[in-house]
Amino acid sequence: MEFKVDGRKVYAATGGRPFDPKEPAIVFIHGAAGDHIVWALQTRWFAHHGRSVLALDLPGNGRSEGPMPASIPELAQWLIRFLDAAGLEKAALVGHSLGSLVALEAAARAPERVWALGLLGSAVPMKVHETFLGYAREGDHRAFELMNDWAHARGSHMGGTRMPGISLVQYDMRVSERSRPGALHTALKACNDYPEAEGHAAAAKVTCPVLMVLGDSDMMTPPRAARALGAKFASCETVTLKGCGHMMMGERPDETLDALRELV
Repeated sequence: MEFKVDGRKVYAATGGRPFDPKEPAIVFIHGAAGDHIVWALQTRWFAHHGRSVLALDLPGNGRSEGPMPASIPELAQWLIRFLDAAGLEKAALVGHSLGSLVALEAAARAPERVWALGLLGSAVPMKVHETFLGYAREGDHRAFELMNDWAHARGSHMGGTRMPGISLVQYDMRVSERSRPGALHTALKACNDYPEAEGHAAAAKVTCPVLMVLGDSDMMTPPRAARALGAKFASCETVTLKGCGHMMMGERPDETLDALRELV
């Protein structure tokens, strides 16, 4: 489904059912070099169980026109404008990694627009190693290789997956490789530059129910760092998935869905 925000095309997947803004809505926001497809296993369930679903392609990613806003606050303001374009007075926001910071900041800036907040693979600060940033800035393929190495738990590297016939690491590599030139660096820099104080202040402003879904083997947003953010909310439920890395939507799809069902 296509929308227009700031005069540019924005694509969002609807989980296999027509989008109805009158139903309780969930907006899913992907991470760096991702797109709507990373949510395929969760969005389809919600779309067929009484929710309207929009899994976004952020500007400059997937099928959405760019460029992508260069900071978390700018992305949050863009997301609020997207809610306007979609005709949504309120929505649940569920974000992964970069998307979690965007969802967090949007929920702080427009609390009256957000009825639930799900943060997957999240932490503040979300620092990015300078070597990783450098590879992404230069368009070096090693940026994708590092990201997909670090993002998956060891078991995922050994072939364990809930999707028969699929190598999850290679699947996620193909998704990231199809991102547009420069999109990965813009996303990583936005995460890296989002100040700890700003993120914690945003958490204190959130008024809706909050869920954090963590992977116990996540090397990109380790549980200890994620829990420091969770402590800043007035109320926050935390679910930690065993044997799971940063890509919990694919590594532990059923457990991730079960956690989100309790929220939205």
